[in-house]
Amino acid sequence: MQLDITVRNMGPESTAEMIRHCARLAEDAGVDALWVADHIAIPPDDAEGSNGRYLDPLATLAFLAAATTRIGLGVGVLVLPYRPPLPTAKWLATIQELSDGRLLFGAGVGWMAPEFRAVGVDRRRRGAIADETLAILARCFAADEVELNGQRFLFRPRPARPPILVGGAPPHALRRAARYGDGWMPMGMPPDELGPHVAALRRLMAEAGKPEPQVAVLTRLPVDDPPAARAVLEAYAAAGATRLIHGARYRDTTEYHRHVNALATLRAGLGT
Repeated sequence: MQLDITVRNMGPESTAEMIRHCARLAEDAGVDALWVADHIAIPPDDAEGSNGRYLDPLATLAFLAAATTRIGLGVGVLVLPYRPPLPTAKWLATIQELSDGRLLFGAGVGWMAPEFRAVGVDRRRRGAIADETLAILARCFAADEVELNGQRFLFRPRPARPPILVGGAPPHALRRAARYGDGWMPMGMPPDELGPHVAALRRLMAEAGKPEPQVAVLTRLPVDDPPAARAVLEAYAAAGATRLIHGARYRDTTEYHRHVNALATLRAGLGT
C-alpha cells in the first residue's frame, strides 16, 4: 500500500512558503504523494477553517511540480462540472508534462449547492457533465489530433494520461470508474464497509477489460498512536485499498513534519 498525505491549499496554511516547505518535508520523508482539495466558491456561512481562502488545485499542483522532484501530485477530487472540459484537459496535460508524469487525477461530480449556483451550473446535471468531461479527456489523451464542436485541433503536449481515480459513493462512482477511470477514491469510508465495494469494482473493471483497480482512501490516521495507525492501515489493505491518503491537520510546518515522520515510520514498518 502507498501512503500519501494532504497539503492544505486553503486557509492560513496556504501561503506559497508554507506549501513549498510542507511539500519538501513530505518528499524528504519518502511519502508517496501529496494531495490538494477543490473548492471554488465557499459561501460565508461555510468558511470556518478556511475563511473562504482556497487556492486553485491545478495551479497549486503546477507550483508543487516545480518545488519537488519525486513525490506524486494529486487532486482529490477535481469537481468536473465547475470547469470546461478542454481547458481542464490542457491543465492536466501541462502538469503531467512538467512534473515528469507525477500527476494523480481524482475526479468527481461535486455536491455543494452554493458552489454550483456561483458557477452557474445546474447541479441536477452534474453526473452527465462529469461523464461528458471524462469522455473528452479520454479523447484528448488518446491522440494528437482531436475534433470537438466540429473543429479539429492538435492536443500537444500529450504525455501519458494520468491515473484517473473517480470519487463519490457507490454505485454510480463505481460504474463511472469502470467506464472512464483506473480506480476509485472513497472518502472517509471505514474498512469494514470498503471491502464489498472493492469487490464490486473489481468485477466491473474486469467486465470492462481493465486491470485491477486502484483504490485510494482519503481518511485520517491516528498518527499519535502508532499501533492503532498500523492496525487501521492493515485493515484498509485487507479490504482492498491500494493507497491511503492521510488528511493531515496542522497549523505550522513543525506539526506537518510530525505527520510526515509518522507516515515514514509506518511506511517502513509495512515494508511499502
